[in-house]
Amino acid sequence: MGTMAAIAQGTSRSLIERAADVTLKERRGLVLVPRETPLSLVHLRNMTLAAEAGATILPAAPGFYQRPKDIGQLVDFVVQRIVDHLGLEIRIIKPWQG
Repeated sequence: MGTMAAIAQGTSRSLIERAADVTLKERRGLVLVPRETPLSLVHLRNMTLAAEAGATILPAAPGFYQRPKDIGQLVDFVVQRIVDHLGLEIRIIKPWQG
């Protein structure tokens, strides 16, 4: 959440924070995947600031409707969501058919 706060506040202390800052500045797609829980009010406010700046907040929350059989399938689900939001044509899992 420290990195999320730095990105939300526009303080670039590291290479990853600077890369996120430039990505937002250039209006490119930035996907932030927080894994921290529970979320405090400070975390939520920082995520709101990042979203208002143009970032997509995509919590690392796997879906269970495809009935995963192991942890790897849960991870693949989250990774596929990230890849989809980045607009990449990479298939890690079979698309959901409803």
